[in-house]
Amino acid sequence: MFDKILIANRGEIALRVLRACQELGIPTVAVHSTADADAMHVRLADESVCIGPPPAKDSYLNIPALLAACEITGADAVHPGYGFLSENARFAEILADHNVHFIGPRPEHIRLMGDKIEAKRTAKSLGIPCVPGSDGGVTSDSDAIAIARGIGFPVLVKAAAGGGGRGMKVAHLEDELATALATARSEAKAAFGDDAVYLEKYLQRPRHIEVQVIGDGRGNAIHLGERDCSLQRRHQKVFEESPSPALNVAARHQIGEIVANAMRKLQYLGLGTVEFLYEDGQFFFIEMNTRIQVEHPVTEMITGLDLVIEQIRVAAGGDLPLAQKDVEFRGHSIECRVNAENPSTFLPSPGRIASYHPPGGLGVRVDSAVYQGYTIPPFYDSMVGKLIVHGKSRTECLMRLKRALDEFVVDGIDTTLPLFRKLVRTQDIIDGNYHIHWLERFLAEGGMEP
Repeated sequence: MFDKILIANRGEIALRVLRACQELGIPTVAVHSTADADAMHVRLADESVCIGPPPAKDSYLNIPALLAACEITGADAVHPGYGFLSENARFAEILADHNVHFIGPRPEHIRLMGDKIEAKRTAKSLGIPCVPGSDGGVTSDSDAIAIARGIGFPVLVKAAAGGGGRGMKVAHLEDELATALATARSEAKAAFGDDAVYLEKYLQRPRHIEVQVIGDGRGNAIHLGERDCSLQRRHQKVFEESPSPALNVAARHQIGEIVANAMRKLQYLGLGTVEFLYEDGQFFFIEMNTRIQVEHPVTEMITGLDLVIEQIRVAAGGDLPLAQKDVEFRGHSIECRVNAENPSTFLPSPGRIASYHPPGGLGVRVDSAVYQGYTIPPFYDSMVGKLIVHGKSRTECLMRLKRALDEFVVDGIDTTLPLFRKLVRTQDIIDGNYHIHWLERFLAEGGMEP
């Protein structure tokens, strides 16, 4: 096991990792920008190191500063959390060059899955079903038009190095394609430094289904069920649940085994999430995230496993916690991402939290790093915390979620809590009848109006 872990992140995920380390008896190092000097994980860690000013490029993305922090404190491993450097293969390689373990996959797998074109090719070779589209990047408008005609409009233009909805544009008609290509390339270049794009068939009403996996790097891998992340705004997830109300046991087992078998062939190490669009009973691979996911708690709630602890254990060379036949799924879990944003306009609302009262009770969990008097800085993502509930059934889970949302108090800033209070009382959500475009249509049609 590791002697000391440096947590190269901030906010709720830094606190989440710190708690897992404490339960394993591993000392921790918190790194922070000057804006996060009063953060909860900084207060609770065994040691802390300031790594720079507020801008992420000067602090949480500052690899030399992180290496220096490892050397100063004697940390022999780094947990990157999610975001920032969590899927940066070069960072993992630099750490290895300095005899520091990266708690995550091998650099070659991070790099492979970070290139969406190569990831799709690899998925096909491993027997994972993919969305119809180009076999690689498209370099000319004429090639793109020919491919789009072949798969049929509408089509989706996607950045090869993309993520988070950036560099992604829809062309519903042929005369819209050139503009979509130009815009996607421009966004991709600005966001990722790479303007390569590819085409996929644009599905009309798909669900976003993702499969959680964990591997030991020696050819053993298991899946831990799926999460339904179909409630999204601008390709950003806001509400996740497990199991998906759209899948039956047979479909769940089928796609889980396909993914787990692919990870065995890859000899994948650590946690990973393989993401699909699901429509008319068919799964279509879209990408793989080679890190812990924001929404990992819903999987923990239905499996009883601590994914961060298991992630650390396999990174240290340990065995998988269970064989596939021993994985049991119990009940239903839902997560709401509570952000410091106006619930109608979604404008950021940084500032001081005047009062804070998280809900409690049986089956209720809040993953958050905020507290009364804490000031949410304007420099990073706007997450206040994640509300996760668990029940014996989806109906019980939704009723518990309603109760917990009504208990949740965050004053002094705007939050998205009113949006979730509205959603859990909306019939389509109660029925589980939604898809990836549902939320934006709900908002466009005045769903948040009194």
